Amino acid sequence: MKIARLILSSALLIPALAATGQAPSAEPPATVASVVDRQVSSIEKLVTEAAEAMPAEKYDFSPEGAKIPGSDYKGVRTFGQQVRHIAASNYAIWIPLTGEKVPDNWKGGNGPDDLKTKEQILKFLKDSYALGHRAAASLSAENMLQAPEGSKSVRLHRATFGVAHAYDHYGQMVEYLRMNGITPPASRGN
Repeated sequence: MKIARLILSSALLIPALAATGQAPSAEPPATVASVVDRQVSSIEKLVTEAAEAMPAEKYDFSPEGAKIPGSDYKGVRTFGQQVRHIAASNYAIWIPLTGEKVPDNWKGGNGPDDLKTKEQILKFLKDSYALGHRAAASLSAENMLQAPEGSKSVRLHRATFGVAHAYDHYGQMVEYLRMNGITPPASRGN
């Protein structure tokens, strides 16, 4: 009886797929790790492309110097500091998931003070997203609701908070690009 159902199901499914032009998916089923990894990849692409789009000589731009009437930008981060902050936060948020060591020169919220050039800052950013991919890969259905050692937040929250936090600062990067006459890569036509 089971064989008959299988044959009947297959006989009905194959013509239906052929009619839609879709073949059965060869992709493995989604996992917590694969879903979070896609989220990390999405924000990584946006932030990295925005960071690459800003000319090196504009990495010290902040709207504080723009003197926009009615604005209060005193003390806000420069573009380069925004990028460093995203990377430094990625490390702070994701390292507990991998158990890796914090970089020696990591100095908290704005990252290492010795990162001065666009290339140095971009490397720090890209390295932080490599960590994000390793953090995502560490997630499983069994451990996603467990807090890593030394953390009050569960692993899934830490992994997705790194993504959410970066989106906030990506929005600021977009504004900085536009204030400099640069269309963000994600807004450009193909």
